[in-house]
Amino acid sequence: MKKKLHIVKIGGNVINDSIKLKQFLMSFKALEGLKILIHGGGAKATQWGKKLSLNIQMIEGRRVTDDQMIDVVTMVYAGLLNKKIVAALQSENCDALGLSGVDANLILSEKRSLQGGIDYGWVGDPLFVNTARISSFIDLGLVPVLAPITHEGQGNLLNTNADTIANVVATAMAKKYEVHLIYAFELPGVMKDVQKPDSLIHRIDHAYYTELKSKGLVSQGMIPKLDNAFQALAQGVRQVCIIRFDKVNSLTQGHEYTSII
Repeated sequence: MKKKLHIVKIGGNVINDSIKLKQFLMSFKALEGLKILIHGGGAKATQWGKKLSLNIQMIEGRRVTDDQMIDVVTMVYAGLLNKKIVAALQSENCDALGLSGVDANLILSEKRSLQGGIDYGWVGDPLFVNTARISSFIDLGLVPVLAPITHEGQGNLLNTNADTIANVVATAMAKKYEVHLIYAFELPGVMKDVQKPDSLIHRIDHAYYTELKSKGLVSQGMIPKLDNAFQALAQGVRQVCIIRFDKVNSLTQGHEYTSII
């Protein structure tokens, strides 16, 4: 019988708010059993990019990453944010280990080729997840905290979508564990109208997602999140859901969220 493993991805807007981040981390800590935390940090990276007068370009929720921006996202994701999260978890007696995909060759990627004439720059698409190494950290009683920076084996760093990392890590780890993938962010789940709390979609299948996307009811950062959620579910992950950041330990308590089916 496989052991249960929770893999939680938290978005950058929550990380950028110290109060929300603390609430999330308390909820994450309360998750029983084995767990991995994967974090973004896009809001903070955009903030620093603007401070440095860099050109910020996003296409369907994915960041175009030139020579200057890869330096910024590496410093923000794998440095500042990752270590703040680890320090906060350690202060709550959660033995966290801060990592990126580069460390211990955890995630090997390829540099994204031109897509529809768009050059995404130093953006990576994962090829390989070192499940044995990740499992070894878990076996030591550690909680891996992964920042979304990977590499391609030739010495270059690659900005890699954190939702995608959550998908590929969950899919890879599902060969050994019963994986429950949780995408956490500032809303209760997928909403038809973000201004209306009662518009939460409790269950969403791929056909319904396609319909919502065609109507423009889901867009921007929600698109890669849902794309990755459906891919993970199709490749052996037991459960995938999208939930409010401070409720990640409430899945069995009747709390409302969006189930991917």
